Parts: sequence; C-alpha cells; structure tokens
Amino acid sequence: MTIESPLEKSPVSLFTDASSRLEMALKYVNISEDALKRLKYPKASLSVSIPVRMDNGSLQVFQGYRVRYDDTRGPGKGGVRFHPNVSLDEVQSLAFWMTFKCALLNLPFGGAKGGITLNPKALSRQELERLSRGYIDAIADFIGPDIDILAPDVYTNSMIMGWMMDQYSIIQRQVSPAVVTGKPLMMGGSQGRNTATATGAYYVINTILPKFDQLPERTTVAIQGFGKVGAVLAELLCKAGYKVVAVSDSQGGIYAETGLDIPNIRRYKQQSQSIQELYCNDTVCDIVEHEIISNEDLLKLDVDVLIPAALENQITAANAEQIQAQYIFEVANGPTTSAADPILEDKGIYVFPDILVNAGGVTVSYFEWVQNRSGLYWTLEEVHQRLKERMVEETEQTWNVAQEFSIPMRTAAYVHGLHRLGEALDAKGTRDYYQNGNH
Repeated sequence: MTIESPLEKSPVSLFTDASSRLEMALKYVNISEDALKRLKYPKASLSVSIPVRMDNGSLQVFQGYRVRYDDTRGPGKGGVRFHPNVSLDEVQSLAFWMTFKCALLNLPFGGAKGGITLNPKALSRQELERLSRGYIDAIADFIGPDIDILAPDVYTNSMIMGWMMDQYSIIQRQVSPAVVTGKPLMMGGSQGRNTATATGAYYVINTILPKFDQLPERTTVAIQGFGKVGAVLAELLCKAGYKVVAVSDSQGGIYAETGLDIPNIRRYKQQSQSIQELYCNDTVCDIVEHEIISNEDLLKLDVDVLIPAALENQITAANAEQIQAQYIFEVANGPTTSAADPILEDKGIYVFPDILVNAGGVTVSYFEWVQNRSGLYWTLEEVHQRLKERMVEETEQTWNVAQEFSIPMRTAAYVHGLHRLGEALDAKGTRDYYQNGNH
C-alpha cells in the first residue's frame, strides 16, 4: 500500500520521501489494513499567523505550524523549530518521523511537530519572546500535557521553551510545566535534557561499533553540524578516544587528519559568542589553525564514521556515490533521502537511522514529562542511567530485527516501530474483529 500525503501531492515533497520508507518495512510486519489507512494521514494539522510588534514599532506577521500526526499510543510529542525553510510539508514529515521514533523507543507518546518560518538570528531577544508567546497564543487550544507536548528543536532552546510554558500557564490560569519539555531547570526542566540527543546517539554508537570490532582509538569521525547536538556528541566521542577529524556548521567546516581538539573548539565558539545574543553568530570556519572545508566536502571524507547532525536531505542520489564512510549515524532528522539509501547499501555502507540514533532527546523529554507530573525529580546520574538502558535496549532489539530478516537497520527500525503502532491501532478494533464477531 502506497502512503502519500493528503496535503502535499508533489512527488518530491519531503513527506512523500519520508513515508516511502514504510514500503520496505511492510514486507516484514503483519499489520492490518485498518492501521495502515490511519497511518496515511496526520490526525490534525494547524497553520497559524503570528503578528509580532518589532522593536522599531513595525508589525511583522510570521507563519507557524503544528501537526499532530498520531496519538494512538499517547499524546503527541515533538519539537518546535525556528528556521527559514520551515513549511507545512516539513513539519508534517517531522511529525511522521516522531510517530515512529516514539513507538520505536516504546514511549507512551504519539508523533507531533511544530515550527515557525523565519531567520531567528535576525530578531532581538525581545522580538523572539513576543514571537514565542504569540505562537502559544495561536495554538493553545491545540496543545496540552495530555494532548500534545512541545520541546526544543532547531534554533530553539530552554529559554524559548520557558517562555512557551509560561505563556500557556498564563492562558490556562494554572502552572502547567508538563506542556513543554526542554525547559530551564528552575521551571521544571530535567537534568540531562539539553545534552540528551547527543548522549543518546553516543550510547547507540557505542552499542553498534563493537559489533564490527571497531575500536574507538582506530575510528575516525566526521560530524556535519557543530551545534547544540553535534558539538556535544563530538566532545563525548573525543573523550572516549575516537579521532574526530572534521566538524562543520552552516558556514563551513574544518579538517585535520591527525584529529581535532574538540574541547578547545567548543570553548572557542562559546567564548566568542556575545552574551547579549541568544544565538552564536560565529562559525567553526573562524578557527584558522586547521584546513577549511565545505559542508559538501565533509560528507565525502574518507573516514570510518560520518555523522550528519544538521538538517534534512544532506545525502542524496547526487552525492551518495561519493560517500566514503563505512558507517553513517543519522543524528539530524531525515539527512538521507530515500533515493540515496540503495546507493549507500550497494556500496556496503551501514546506515543507522535518525528515528533510533537521535531518539535520546524525546526519551529524556519523556522523563521530564514524568517528573513534572509526579513532582519527583531525578539526578543527572539517574537520567543518564535510564537513558542508557532505554537506548541500548531498543538498539539491540532493532539490530536483532535487522539480523533476523537480513534487512538494513533503517527498515528494521520501521518494522520494530510499526509492529508496536499496529498493535495499538488494532486494539481499537479492526475489520476482521467486527466481521468475525469475536469478543
């Protein structure tokens, strides 16, 4: 059964490409036709206009979105991104991925996502606060601790999440910390949430590479995306003995064959950032001690491990043939197109999918939600231990599915998640149940 978007009929839409990954998985899982029909469409999609009074007195209107793709296993869960390329097609695709990510990690959530189309670096702190609160004003009836829970994503952070939680609480006239995760600690945030995506990816990498006898000290790594996730992961890998030879951000990258001093590079970026700004305007290209390369060059480096940790559609049919890495761990959402997958597979490259590798963020968001609702808060050590147990367990289960059916890890991840989604959807009743009259 072909799954296509009811909102975007273009064959090149991101959603069409994202949903095509299910086609392979359907061959290896027994799922009812009823469940498939329900997974074809998002449960609800919302587009809103957000008027913001700018610092100079002018009025600008921004376009915002929120999509709740599925809530069969629990309330929707997904981040909010601020980026110039945000569109309904992108947000719907991200909500679709979140649906399978939450099922894959066995979290009691469905999939959702949100975003606002803008360049956040062009706004002042006050303008960003007005925009963030305006977004909540526009979608307040669409979200809630038991309906749809927000979190940070690209170019959003704990400060912005705090504004959003506070605005929702104002609207509801009650403190509602569980509506947003990734908040500041003093507003009910969880220990370890800011670094959860990177830490979870680190656990996946350390679970997988020993299966190939790939030792850290003999492993070279290139990371595209030196932001709040990629930079943390780079330092974790560096401290564990991996040789990180290249990193990049939106402006370009640096490369050193003998390995980069990641802690010093991180300190450089942090120190050069103005404390008056929410976002870092500097780039790793400013570090001139190393060879300067482009983002495209980084993807093609002869390294053992390639980690795309930036945005979607970085590895495509156009450049997949030039990829030389043996292992790809997708930390970004959707960095590899479906057309690139068979090319990489033919080259013998192992791809470990985003819905598994970057699931640490939503997992600790789940922990934060649980802590908010119980009023009991965990230490950083407890969070890390629970995260490690969850990531290792689901990585091993996905690996076992891949071995059982001799299929790529991406397909195995969808099989694993689809099995749980199918069971939850079928529990509400199927055609066979009603036709057979069973009770």
